[in-house]
Amino acid sequence: MIKDIVISNPEELEKSRRAISESGVNKLHIIADFDKTLTTAFVNGEKMPSIISILRDGNYLTSNYALKANELYDKYHPIEIDPKVPLEEKKKAMYEWWATHFDLLIKSRLNKNDLKKVIESRKAKLRPGFTEFIGFLRTYNIPLVIMSSGGLGGDAISMYLKKEGKLYDNVHIISNSYEWDKNNNAIAVKQPIIHAMNKDETAIQDFPVFNKIRNRKNVLLLGDSLGDIGMIQGFDYENLIKIGFLNENIEESLEHYNQNYNVVILNDSSMDYVNDLLKEMIK
Repeated sequence: MIKDIVISNPEELEKSRRAISESGVNKLHIIADFDKTLTTAFVNGEKMPSIISILRDGNYLTSNYALKANELYDKYHPIEIDPKVPLEEKKKAMYEWWATHFDLLIKSRLNKNDLKKVIESRKAKLRPGFTEFIGFLRTYNIPLVIMSSGGLGGDAISMYLKKEGKLYDNVHIISNSYEWDKNNNAIAVKQPIIHAMNKDETAIQDFPVFNKIRNRKNVLLLGDSLGDIGMIQGFDYENLIKIGFLNENIEESLEHYNQNYNVVILNDSSMDYVNDLLKEMIK
């Protein structure tokens, strides 16, 4: 085991790596979560679980928004990260959390300008090695499908990547999205709601990007929760390598992550392993 890298079955991983390599770059695509996967879970020692957490913990919306949003977080986040809670129970709790929070955001008069302020706060941080990762994918024209359950949705992710100069043509975002009125106020959330535990119900065939990846049946999946494994559900892949970022509660969760991911990266570490793996597969 390399420091901060846990590989549950090296022989199985090598078999998949070799098969993907022999198939060639045109058969590969990446599917990844965003918050705490492509971004870090901690910034300067402070827990930064998502872009929406910056909004939740800042003074952006109505005076009681932060209080109510944090109450929801304190109620539901322990359920989200508890590996002992059954998946169906988690799904129900996560839907309640997301739906209640979306309703709160709309009542608190979320505006597109609030998204811009959050992005400009620079409190979210791309994971070390991301620049090399996204540059490699761009060079070889490998599609990156970002499937995010983020509360601020695809608009915020697009703004963030654009600000960083990383919103390339090969990047495709599947996420929650709002309906905005003429004054750029959020007035509704489009269905279905994507949350941390129902990505297995978010069929990638229902989105335009499917036509770009349908024949790229080798997949590298990146996530930070057990629910992220569901991103591949319904896709007819041939070879799959799953890499999980286990950023906290390592002792309690490592066994569960080892059972579900081929590789587990610990302690909010860099993307160096992912980049090295890509270089090995695409020589």
